[in-house]
Amino acid sequence: LQQFSDTGSKKEHVKISSQAKPGFLERLSETSGGMLVGLVTFLLSFYLLFTNEGRALRTAKSLDEGLSLVVPLVTIQTVSQENEGRLVHLAGPLSTSKPLFDPSYGLSIHAVKLKRNVEMYQWVEYEDSKEYEENGEIKKETKYTYNTEWKSEVVNSRNFDREIGHKNPSAMAVESFTVVSPNVQVGSFVLSKGLVDKIVDFKQLSLSHLEDPHADVTRTGDYFYHSENPRRPEVGDLRVSFFYAGLSGYNPRLGSADKVTVVARQRGDQLIPYHTKSGDTLQILYPGDLSVEEVFQKEHESNTMKTWALRGAGWLAMFVGISLMTRIIYTLVDWFPVVRDLVNVGLKAFAFCVASSLSLLTVAIGWFFYRPLWALLIGLLSVVPIVIARSRVPPKKHQ
Repeated sequence: LQQFSDTGSKKEHVKISSQAKPGFLERLSETSGGMLVGLVTFLLSFYLLFTNEGRALRTAKSLDEGLSLVVPLVTIQTVSQENEGRLVHLAGPLSTSKPLFDPSYGLSIHAVKLKRNVEMYQWVEYEDSKEYEENGEIKKETKYTYNTEWKSEVVNSRNFDREIGHKNPSAMAVESFTVVSPNVQVGSFVLSKGLVDKIVDFKQLSLSHLEDPHADVTRTGDYFYHSENPRRPEVGDLRVSFFYAGLSGYNPRLGSADKVTVVARQRGDQLIPYHTKSGDTLQILYPGDLSVEEVFQKEHESNTMKTWALRGAGWLAMFVGISLMTRIIYTLVDWFPVVRDLVNVGLKAFAFCVASSLSLLTVAIGWFFYRPLWALLIGLLSVVPIVIARSRVPPKKHQ
């Protein structure tokens, strides 16, 4: 392997690498390895599709069960023993026992979560590659571009193609963190950790009312800068911002406490997960004041979106797996340009049709024990891609 690099500018350079065009046996060996990867991907797609259908149906049944059993609470200020162990629905403002604070920057707030986000001004490398043939060799031309950007993770400059002139510090002097209130309530009810984890609607905290905490720290806008000149930062400089989620109590600058809607099991004054007969758990929290019907409609919509996303992922995995397994046919004819292109199109069409049919058939099997009629209809639908493919094949002429 030979490499050539131009001098370029400080922020950009091009590298060209070349290697001899692989022979037929070498390409065949690579294709054989791809076939094994394709087989594994193909088999995994069946598992993903089948388990996804079971999960989707189980979740849907659990939600229907929950909707039929849920008890809307009349008041959240008192705990009624009549609802002990039952699935309850309530809505109200969040409250926490103590404020969250960051003494390093003189900041405090009554909220469920407070997040300190630290970014460092660093070099970032971008690659843009293209391959082409020249004099019987395969050449790869890679353009490396370097920019300075604010990043919340340390960018390891040792992995750069050219670290000289683009070196980043190995660590940040100030760390990011998220602190969570130990006691979060809605009225008289204490939220479980699982419910608190669902409070993730972070908003940036305005720092306009705060002074510079240290002589070497400057507040500009909604950031604290560890920099001599925040308008012209240098590599290694830091900037710190803060975000909060779940405002509790009244704040003169931010307004009233955030309201949430919860559906969970009542155990004393605790709200914990509810285990359904279908084998799922219900522990739901949404921002705002929602009715029982609105909560369960949102959960059904979320389940549908997740189901279709995983179906798409399963189909794609199957398509890729079939394409890799049939790639050897393309390799056998890749020295005939016209034949190669036709075979490539044919293999892609074959992979598309087979992946579509097998995906639908797997979904049908997943539904068989729950909804046999739907399973039968989907099973019949799985034959459609094959029928369409066969209808496009011209009939043999009679001699």
